[in-house]
Amino acid sequence: MAGGKIRAVLFDKDGTLFDFDATWGAWAKLQIEALAEDTSQAARLAEAIGFDLERVEFEPHSPVIAGTVREAAELLLPHLPGRTLDDLVIELERAAHDVPLVEPVPLSKLLSDLRARGLHLGICTNDAESSARAHAAQAGITDLFDLIIGYDSGHGAKPTPSPLLAFADSLGLDPAEVVMVGDSQHDLHAARAAGMIAIGVLSGPAMRDDLAPLADAVLDHIGGLPDWLAQRAG
Repeated sequence: MAGGKIRAVLFDKDGTLFDFDATWGAWAKLQIEALAEDTSQAARLAEAIGFDLERVEFEPHSPVIAGTVREAAELLLPHLPGRTLDDLVIELERAAHDVPLVEPVPLSKLLSDLRARGLHLGICTNDAESSARAHAAQAGITDLFDLIIGYDSGHGAKPTPSPLLAFADSLGLDPAEVVMVGDSQHDLHAARAAGMIAIGVLSGPAMRDDLAPLADAVLDHIGGLPDWLAQRAG
């Protein structure tokens, strides 16, 4: 499993650094109920974004799992007469800053270990950069990252490779020296297009069979990264 030298790890945020349904399920239910005037409207909003109100979780192929906040707002807007897209985006982004985060493993310890190995670290998310920074600060891990990139940071959004390449360029790295870790096909498609190593994790809604055809490896969660890196070096 030996290969070229790895110099950096770039993480998706939701479903990767933070368990997706444990973090976003209850939050999404609260937002839908706050936006809806009755149960019928709530059901339409939930259906629009692929969310199960009874199970309080997203469907595996929900269009918002790997989408941007604006894309989620565009899906909700037809069921919210009288609202504007820009105002809805702002409302959702503000609400997202305070979501209760659930770490799949203790993040500070894991990321500090990776930094101690001499690795550069980054976040590349289809969430807003301000939300990503708020969540990193809430988890106490901001200083462990060289760069935090959101869909609105000026580099586009996944599955295009542009934000991933912006990370590599900012550090003077060959994309082949970077591992992109994510829980969705968007993440892995972006990694492939950028020429990076693609690692899937199962801490989001996607199943192993969804990720395996696109990934160099699929891990249960990011806690498996140190062992994977050790095996690859060996």
